[in-house]
Amino acid sequence: MSAPLGRAEFARIADVSHETTARIAALLDLLAVWRTRMNLIGPRELDDPWRRHALDSAQLAALVPGAARRIVDLGSGAGFPGLVLALVLESRGVSVDLIESNGRKAAFLEAAIRETGAPARVHCARIEARPVPPAPAVTARACAPLRKLLAWTRPLVETGGRAIFPKGRRVDTELTDARREWIFAHDRHRSLSDPGGAILTVEAFERVGDK
Repeated sequence: MSAPLGRAEFARIADVSHETTARIAALLDLLAVWRTRMNLIGPRELDDPWRRHALDSAQLAALVPGAARRIVDLGSGAGFPGLVLALVLESRGVSVDLIESNGRKAAFLEAAIRETGAPARVHCARIEARPVPPAPAVTARACAPLRKLLAWTRPLVETGGRAIFPKGRRVDTELTDARREWIFAHDRHRSLSDPGGAILTVEAFERVGDK
């Protein structure tokens, strides 16, 4: 098992500024406090926060289309990847809509935005309610299998837009299952935070039989 990733090493790998790293540190500190009040993350998920949460989220920034100025993050939970992306991409003029149906988690996200100044908005609603207009990019982490994510994402991604999904060791199974219902183009990218995982970018997707 590798040693926990440090703050300075995170900044080097993710290629982010000292100021951005400090704001992400504030998010992680706030998460540590709130975790004692509610089930935001599992009990061991702060053992290696700079790798498991910060880097896992920040690495997606390179896959966000350059012209995108807004991201929709599904099932935002404790703010990963959405809040981290808002901080990392702020210099590009990007803002993030965080969709989270759990009221207590939405309250944490609001507190985290106040603490970090992240350019993000919280929408306490179910994803199926489509509380925001379509965006050029949609993200989701540990939210649902790919098959279900595509159904949620299709109404929320602009024509020609991109979905970006970090996936774990079951990525091949999820791709096989999704192809039973969906036609889509995808690329698979190496994960910097999880050697056994991958990041999927998905474009031009439609249900089988919709043509």
